[in-house]
Amino acid sequence: MTSIFREPRIADDAAPATASLPEVAPRRRPLRASLTPSALLNYLLLGVGAVVVLVPLYSIVAVSLQPRGIPAAGLGWPADPQWSNYVEAWNIGTFGVLLTNSVAIALPVVTIAVLFSTLSGYAFATMRFRGKELIFALLLIGLVLPFEGTIVPLYYTLRALGLTNTMWGVALPEIGLYVSFGTFWMRSAFSQAPPSIVEAAQVDGARQWQILWRVLVPISWPSITTIVILFFIWSWNEFLVALVILQDPASRTAPAGLGAFVGEYTSDVPLLAAAAVIVAVPVVLVYILLQGYVIRGLTQGAVKG
Repeated sequence: MTSIFREPRIADDAAPATASLPEVAPRRRPLRASLTPSALLNYLLLGVGAVVVLVPLYSIVAVSLQPRGIPAAGLGWPADPQWSNYVEAWNIGTFGVLLTNSVAIALPVVTIAVLFSTLSGYAFATMRFRGKELIFALLLIGLVLPFEGTIVPLYYTLRALGLTNTMWGVALPEIGLYVSFGTFWMRSAFSQAPPSIVEAAQVDGARQWQILWRVLVPISWPSITTIVILFFIWSWNEFLVALVILQDPASRTAPAGLGAFVGEYTSDVPLLAAAAVIVAVPVVLVYILLQGYVIRGLTQGAVKG
């Protein structure tokens, strides 16, 4: 007996209940609509800032190519650039030795200061221990303490330890000076890491050392690269410590050697400008090559999610 309740048969070629809607191309935002008054003001301020930064750089390069013995007039590019000024400044000021000394000091300073900053920043960001806030506050004194006020007792301390006229006599004070800022910076970077990542690593049995180097350091790499660049620039430009601690001309750094060079060739402006460009070129190159990391490090944590 056939059931009277039969399921309705639908033909295979039957049309669907709802017709497909035509695809609509995304509407593009006109270019003029994005140029709001605030955006134009930002571009204007950036342009003014670029001019303020680039004009002095252009002027010192232009002056360095002027003929020696002739007073520099205006900011015009010289008709006959004297590139030999750089060769003479390099040879007279022995900048090959000075730049080598600066690199020999900057490399251990950056390496040790970044390592200590990473370790201490991780401790203050993730660990709980007695006196944590007090120790962190004492560490931050290095950010507000005028370093020039400690240079005299620092000199006598380093002389008693036999560290004057040595690389470590300059490197150790710089490391102690930079670790304060580095700790503050890395503590902020590690604090912005998602807690779920750290908790997942702890559930998987990861130890503190593994959480630091395998979890937090990779996601905080832009911040680490930023302090690497900052520490290198600060160490390279450090003048007072090198001038006081390094009395031997053969052990001077590039900024200290430039100061002695200025005192000896005060009237030779093109030669002084060429020497200043030589000292500044390494820092400018480092920043140009790694500026992307600096921008990402400065903006890391600005947006959550």
